[in-house]
Amino acid sequence: MTRTSETPVPDRDLAIAATLAGVTANVDWLTSDRIEALTGGHGMLNLPVIAIADALAVELRRGVDPNVKFANVVHQPIDDLLAKAIATARSAGADGANAALLSAVMLYLAGAQAQVGIPAGNRKLGSSARMIAGVDRCGVAMIPTGKKNNKISGFPAVQAIYEAMRAGQLSPISGRDVPVGVGGGPIYGHSTLGEDIVFPAMAENGARIGTQAMLDALAGAGMPTAGLTAALFGAAAILEIIHPDADVADRYGPYGKVTSAFVAGQSAARTAGLPETLHFRLSGEEMPTGKLIGDLGLILKDVGGPTVIGMMAFDEILQVFEEFARFTDPPLGHLCADAVVAFKAIIAPGAEPDEVAGRLAAARFAASIDPDTTAVALNIVARKATQIRRGPVTDTLLAASEPARTRALLARAVFAHERLSAGDAVESVVDALDRRRLETIGARLGARHTKTLGKPVTLRLTRVAAGARRESKMARRWLAFDPSIDVEITVDGVTTRLENFVDEVVPAVVKGERADIVWAVSLVAPAVGEVLVAGNVIINVTVPAAMAAVLGTCTPEEAADKAAAAAFVSAGIPGAKLRAESAAKMAARIATHRSPQD
Repeated sequence: MTRTSETPVPDRDLAIAATLAGVTANVDWLTSDRIEALTGGHGMLNLPVIAIADALAVELRRGVDPNVKFANVVHQPIDDLLAKAIATARSAGADGANAALLSAVMLYLAGAQAQVGIPAGNRKLGSSARMIAGVDRCGVAMIPTGKKNNKISGFPAVQAIYEAMRAGQLSPISGRDVPVGVGGGPIYGHSTLGEDIVFPAMAENGARIGTQAMLDALAGAGMPTAGLTAALFGAAAILEIIHPDADVADRYGPYGKVTSAFVAGQSAARTAGLPETLHFRLSGEEMPTGKLIGDLGLILKDVGGPTVIGMMAFDEILQVFEEFARFTDPPLGHLCADAVVAFKAIIAPGAEPDEVAGRLAAARFAASIDPDTTAVALNIVARKATQIRRGPVTDTLLAASEPARTRALLARAVFAHERLSAGDAVESVVDALDRRRLETIGARLGARHTKTLGKPVTLRLTRVAAGARRESKMARRWLAFDPSIDVEITVDGVTTRLENFVDEVVPAVVKGERADIVWAVSLVAPAVGEVLVAGNVIINVTVPAAMAAVLGTCTPEEAADKAAAAAFVSAGIPGAKLRAESAAKMAARIATHRSPQD
């Protein structure tokens, strides 16, 4: 309901309460991202990952054993866990192969082994997931990488390994020299020849060759040379060829504890320049990188044919490790890493969700360069995930994010009330909030770099606008489509100005024309990236619009139109106006509502 001139202006408390209730009445009104689509799996698979985490956490916390056992049985508890996880992922929109991959990886992180036993009774987590999901096997050559602007497949790794194989550079022996009756059985496969000589050598050589081929191919496709991606595909490609369960020579580790998969993973990780050891977020628990890469490579080559979005969700899951974590806020279709962190923490013996929520909030907001955005984004995604399934993981995410989200909304409602009551226009309020958002991003990223570099760093985004190089109406209206951004960074008293950062500076650096500022681009890029996805949280638009409607300075339609037009950062993509209008109408209706007894 729109207030009339005869309707009294609500007092401060009612105005603030109505505004907060209005903007939070529908979680979709807090973002310009199309998050309802995610509940059906369209575009991204972060919500299926969270749903899997909830489903598995319930089972694991009540004591179901996730171990893969070398047992003479048809059915194991791990099969039930996989079936429940896969069914949950499918109900959230994932297809069979993506559901199989994401379920297998989540169970692996929960402690399930990637493989156990040879030969009869042998079980592999990836192949079990594939069979339960009812999908076909897919060779590594056909599996895509996640999208990093472009995307490729595992074909370069497979091609390079096969070329080395044909050239006699993969195996230390030639099959032509293997006597009749030796090859193809235990004389070869369970002895010095296979376990000590051929399998580990092929694992090392193949993983190195395959990983390097992926690094080269990623670079050739204009993509970041992501070492994690390259290593996973390098290991998976050679594990398609060699005996992946074979014990290896004692020099690689204790007999019965180390297999050819570990050797392949270690070689791939070292080729990709990954650290020797990884650490789980929150707990600090260590994992040898070679083991992770080898085991995940084994899962990947067995699990079927995931799609690009499935592999993107796979990448997001692996942010459970400190070394792969990102501290900027993604579009909401990507956000699921915090759920995996929470999942891993709450299935630990004796874990209490409330305590985990507190530690997660402290760690997440301390690392963020825009904590208000982080809190609201995490809360939005958790609330959307409850449309699919609710459980201990989503409860933990809500407990971690709700206090900070509430404070962020309240601060904006109070600010909007003060400024609008003093006669300022809604456009002025929105502009001030967006400028404060830029200041926060610059200040917190500068502080982060100061700590890392050991010298004072300050960073300012001095201009943020649309329409850097295109004349189209869309490009000149929406920041994310054609950004024109200037940044200023000062390191130890020396200032470097990077004007037209996105459209001129970055291309010049990539083409080798500005080698002098490569260092600065890397330091500045996280701030610019955060700004370009700022439509993920639009509380700087919806809260002032709702307050203006409550106070009667504008109709809800006018308030939304003006607020969206003024939000030069937060309204970086289309959608903010419609959501702000819905929130403003609801807030005004709440403020003017009278119960029958009034």
